[in-house]
Amino acid sequence: MSWVLTPRIHSAIIRIHKHLIMDYRPYSPEWHRKRYLKEALDKYFDDYADVSIIRQDILDVLSERSEKAYAEFAKINELEKSLS
Repeated sequence: MSWVLTPRIHSAIIRIHKHLIMDYRPYSPEWHRKRYLKEALDKYFDDYADVSIIRQDILDVLSERSEKAYAEFAKINELEKSLS
């Protein structure tokens, strides 16, 4: 007999095994994103990284992403001005 992961079974898995990454459909993009984030955070905790290091690394990643987005915005803005 095989079983299907119904919403009822799914929610039971979440309640019973909070450490499982089962709150998204398995192998969906959301599931992979959460898995990668969990693995990265687990690595920090396994290495006994100080909370301030984790915080600073997260802020560095966000800052880098923000700077790239702003540079792209500025480039598009410049192009729009030149087309006016």
